[in-house]
Amino acid sequence: MNFAPRTQPSRPRRVRRGALATMLVAALLSAMPPVLADGLPDLGDSSQSDIPPQLEKKVGESILNEIRLRDPQYLDDPEIAAYVDQLGQRLAAASPDPGFGFTFFVMKDPTINAFATFGGYVGVNTGLITSAQSESELAGVLAHEISHVTQHHLARGIAKEKQNSIVAMAAMALALLAASKNPDAASAAIVGSQAAMVQSQLGFSRDFEREADRIGFQTLEKAGFDVRGMGDFFQRLQQASRLYENNAPSYMRTHPLTVERIADMQNRAQKTPYKQVPDSLDFHLVRGKLRAQLGTPREAVADLEHLLKERKFANEAGIRFGLAHAQLRAKNYAAVEQEIQNLRRLKVASPMLDNLAAESRSAQGDVAGAIAIYKSALRNAPFAKSLMYGYSEALLADKRPAEALAYLDGQLQLYTGDYKLWSLKAKTASALGRRLQQHQALAEAYALQGQLLPAIDQLQMAQRSGDGNFYEQSVVDARLRELRTRQEEEARQKR
Repeated sequence: MNFAPRTQPSRPRRVRRGALATMLVAALLSAMPPVLADGLPDLGDSSQSDIPPQLEKKVGESILNEIRLRDPQYLDDPEIAAYVDQLGQRLAAASPDPGFGFTFFVMKDPTINAFATFGGYVGVNTGLITSAQSESELAGVLAHEISHVTQHHLARGIAKEKQNSIVAMAAMALALLAASKNPDAASAAIVGSQAAMVQSQLGFSRDFEREADRIGFQTLEKAGFDVRGMGDFFQRLQQASRLYENNAPSYMRTHPLTVERIADMQNRAQKTPYKQVPDSLDFHLVRGKLRAQLGTPREAVADLEHLLKERKFANEAGIRFGLAHAQLRAKNYAAVEQEIQNLRRLKVASPMLDNLAAESRSAQGDVAGAIAIYKSALRNAPFAKSLMYGYSEALLADKRPAEALAYLDGQLQLYTGDYKLWSLKAKTASALGRRLQQHQALAEAYALQGQLLPAIDQLQMAQRSGDGNFYEQSVVDARLRELRTRQEEEARQKR
């Protein structure tokens, strides 16, 4: 995101993964109470973690905040994120612990990979989405990762190393996360004696892989997907790895596959009645949109046009949707409008298509036309985040900030934890010259991203704004006290 100064949280500069690793270690340490430094209990029952669940959640949240704010590969696309989250939540509801509380996010990385970190935070690479040949295959990988979380594999593995200090364990957790995201970058986080610890942990994880296979298979079946998707995808990965030799896909290097594991998945599938499960429309639209982002705009257009001409696709709507996005990148608006009409003729009805149509109108300078599309689309899909954001931006572009502010206030009553809505409110309040509301909203956007110091700074600016009434000032004062208390608690934990 590129935000205006003083109205939106600015995007931090790109950092090297080594630097990110250092920051993540700090985040891990700040979340871990000193009492754990004396050692952790022995590895217990497979359904329990020796690290408290609330600590797992806090560490996972810290990791995601660092990734979201500083890793340039974090994909901040509300449509793709919404699809992955919807798929993940469907699977989580069918897991052994449906009330655990999962958060799914997407990394713009062409490698085939997914990774689970503390507290139900699961990352998915775009390369995994585009390489899956069916939605059940993608769901199979997610079910496997969800099982790592419900079985507390990462926390149990770290607890096993109870002879190490909490500092070393935090570093090991980070190294494992780095390895699961990008094995080539893991060396940035593995130094000295920690290297041996990580190698030992990766070996220990092979038992966890088999457990995740078994529970993931049950989750996949309960969620209503084709259980053959899991075995089919892993078998295809194994076959492909023979061509890679020493440069195997990331998923293969962090999730060691064996013939035994694949045979076990296939045997389980054979014992299950065959069930044909059609892919969702969103699966194909998201894959098309991701494909449109590959290479230059001209290369993306040529690739998708070739697939259409040769009819090399499983779903025409997905390819045409991707082509429309590629043409939008190329600023060929007539071609975009033509593909939108083609999709309408295919009876495609989706908030993603409506959002594309509105974006095309805005790009052509027809902001009023975009607003009309957004209004109609929101009547049919009032909870689609991409439409909410786009509609608010369009109102601002049309110099209607009062309408935008009223709309955003209504949405924030439903989605108080959405930092993007708070950022948009800050921009809208700025356009109206309401400085207290601007700084107050920006403070909430920062706080929701784990940035307490900038949040406190914004609330202090709100106090000095001089344009709020008594009630508004009281709310700012109370929130400032709350954030300062949180800051003091975190400082105590670091000591």
